[in-house]
Parts: sequence; structure tokens; C-alpha cells
Amino acid sequence: MKRKDFLKLSSASALFLGLNPDRLDASSIEESHDLIDKNSHYMGNYSAPKLKTVRVAFIGVGARGTGHARQIATIEGTEVVAISDLYQDLAQRSIDNCKEIGKGERHNEIAIYYGGEDKWKLMLKEVKPDVVFISTNWSNHAPMVIEAMNSGAHAFVEVPMATTIEDMWKIINTSERTRKHCMMMENVNYGRDELMYLNMCRKGVIGDFLHAEAAYIHELRFQMEEQERGTGSWRTHQYAKGRGNLYPTHGLGPVAQYMNLARGDDNFNTLISYSTPALGRKLYAEKNYPANHKWNKLDYKNGDLNTSIIKTSVGRTVMVQWDETSPRPYSRHNLIQGTKGTLAGFPTRVALEGGVEGVTKNHHSWAQGKDLEVLYEKYDHPLYKRLGTLAKKMGGHGGMDFMMRYRIIECLRNGKPLDQNMYEGCFWSAVTPLSAKSIEDGGAPQRFPDFTRGNWKTTNPLSIIS
Repeated sequence: MKRKDFLKLSSASALFLGLNPDRLDASSIEESHDLIDKNSHYMGNYSAPKLKTVRVAFIGVGARGTGHARQIATIEGTEVVAISDLYQDLAQRSIDNCKEIGKGERHNEIAIYYGGEDKWKLMLKEVKPDVVFISTNWSNHAPMVIEAMNSGAHAFVEVPMATTIEDMWKIINTSERTRKHCMMMENVNYGRDELMYLNMCRKGVIGDFLHAEAAYIHELRFQMEEQERGTGSWRTHQYAKGRGNLYPTHGLGPVAQYMNLARGDDNFNTLISYSTPALGRKLYAEKNYPANHKWNKLDYKNGDLNTSIIKTSVGRTVMVQWDETSPRPYSRHNLIQGTKGTLAGFPTRVALEGGVEGVTKNHHSWAQGKDLEVLYEKYDHPLYKRLGTLAKKMGGHGGMDFMMRYRIIECLRNGKPLDQNMYEGCFWSAVTPLSAKSIEDGGAPQRFPDFTRGNWKTTNPLSIIS
């Protein structure tokens, strides 16, 4: 691409993302979002002071938030101090759950806030919790985590971290200034297979990384029945007005950590993206709702399936797909290709050069099904060995939700770095606005901002903790 054409493209990207169009390349964009003051602190390897008892508040206790509150209440060293939701019945339900779990010994004084769009702000001001869990619609994520950190709390938010590049920079600057954690809760990173693959990658089983595949393919048209309350009441509008890959992190998070992206070895560089025609949602609405129904009045513009390709700084590739409309089985792909073999998901299977010892003769055959027991025995992640049985009993997507929540509290109580840092959450979430811009520009490459301002080179890879 000629320099003058690149400048035109970059200027258009800046306008789309709400940035100053005079700031054309990554370095100048970073300069415009520079550290707020000399006391700001890079958070990539950050360990916050230990919290003997973690005083926890929750904003949003609907489909996801109620699970967060219930399971956090079971973990030693926690005290649930406040719950906020638009609806009184949802807030009270979670309060009752937590008090029952506490059995009169914990979670006895839980403040309730409901009925107004800004009640959560009053909660932060009056209760001043140590930690806030945020499970609201996507547009509220950025303002809520920023307000939480400014109030003195660590912020933990459902995916995505934010929906615009500009908001991601605001989150980063706030966290670096306040020295409060901000973690996007990508629960899939705690799946058994994902943890095992991470362990195998760290042990060099598949050699040098070449390529990864990630996806969120999950037919969710049934959510359109949630018309007044629930996920479908707001997410259906996102399907109509959004662009590109609206939900990249479930697939991308695990493979990004396999490859150490934004953690010393490599980083996100550019992205190209294409989407199919937008047909499925419109057809579903026409078939299932009256002609004058509000779902038939939406203009569904976002393609049913999006495919994006990420090129990393050292030249590796990652394919990321998204489809929440088409009638097909669930899949996250979860594939990592190396010079010595491939680890893949859906179904779980492994192929290694020279074969899997005692199972396959060579890389032309997959080890899968019952044959995988050999690999689980040898490579199961130490964290899964420690918590897997309890996690499956506690539940939440096969136990991954509980493991994530347990690790958050464990890290906070012991003053350890979190398993997912803030910059990773921003890189993974940035796929949405960058894919939208690439589609608008006919598939033209879009460059990832370096949210770490170069500090990724000295950020420690995620450790294989026990």
C-alpha cells in the first residue's frame, strides 16, 4: 500500500473510532492517550496490596450477575456488601441467596440499590466496596468500570471490556492512574481443555506457533423472546445496528494466551475482516412475530457470520469467527497450530508429529475420544487438578465460571497478578470496532493500537500456576 493511501485509510479509521484524524499512526495515537500524570503505573504485571477480606459489590444481577453473586458468596474471605440492579426483585433474590449461603456468619449486611439508571453510582459512593462485579449491557461496561476504579474499587466486568477504542484508552488511563485492577472476565480461559492446551504450549509440545483459530458460533435467536427484560431485550438491537464480530473474546482469549500475545513474545498487529449477508435474523423475525412487532421494524444490517484474520507482530495468523444466528452446532474452534503438531477443539483432538505416544502412529491421525485420557493424565493443568472436582460441583459452564471467580478472589487475597490483565481484555475486545472498520473499507487492514505503549515486551507470560 502506498503511503498516501495508508494515510487516507488511517484518517478514516480515526474518524470512525472517535479519534483525532490528525493522529494517523499508532505511536501518535498512543501519545494522544499518554499517561495522565507521573504517578501512573503500568498494570501488566501489577500486584495489588493484599485484601484479607474482599468486600464485594455487584452491578447487574440478571442472567450472569446472579451467578457471580451466588458463587462469590461461597468463597472464603469474601463479604458481599451491596447489590444494585434496575429491578428490585432481581437485587433482592441475590441478597437472599448470599445471606442463605452465609448462614448468619457472613453477608449479613447487604445494601440494596434499585429502580434508577444511576443507583449504582450511589452504591459506590456510600458503600465503597473493595471490588465491583459488573454484568450489564455492553454500552454500560466502560462508564461503570471507570467510575468503580475512580471510587477506589477493583473492577471486574463481563465481556467485552468496552465497545470503542476510545473507551478502552479511558479504562487504561484510569486503571494506571488509580492503580486498580480492571479485568474482563473471560471465563473460557478456565475451561479444562483450554487450560490443558495452555500447559502443553508452555511445555513446547507443538513447537513454534504458526496459526490459531477461534470462534463464537452459538445460535441464540431464541433470546429474541426476551423482549422486556433479559439479554435479548438489548442484544437484539446490537445484532441489528452493530457491525463486524460482536463477540470475539470467548474464542480469542484462550488462543491469545497460548501464543503469549501482548505478553513478551508477540503482539496484535493488524486485522482484516469480512461478513456474510445479513439474512437470518430478519427471516426469523418474519417467521415468528407479527408484521407490526418491534423485531420486524429493525433493520438487520450486520452479517450473519463474520470472519476476521489477525496478523501478529512476528507474522503469525489468527482466524476469528462469529455467528449467533445460523442453525448450526456450537463451536469455539479453539485451534493452535505449531511446527510439531496441532491442538484443536469441538471436538477435542490432538495431532502430533511422530504421533501421540501409545495412541496414534503419526500426525495423520487425531487422538480423540477415550484416547485423550492419556493426554489429560500427562498434561492436565495444575489449577484444574486442584480445583476441577470442586468447580464441576459448583457449576457454571462446566465449572469454568467458578474457577475464574475463585482465582480472582485468590489473587486479590494473596496480592498476586491477575490471570488476565487489563491490556489483554482491551486487545481482545478491540476486534469488534476494528472488524467493523475493515468491513466498511472493503476488507482493508486495520492496525491495533498498542494499549501497552510498548510495555508488552517486558510483560510476563501467564504462568502455569498450581
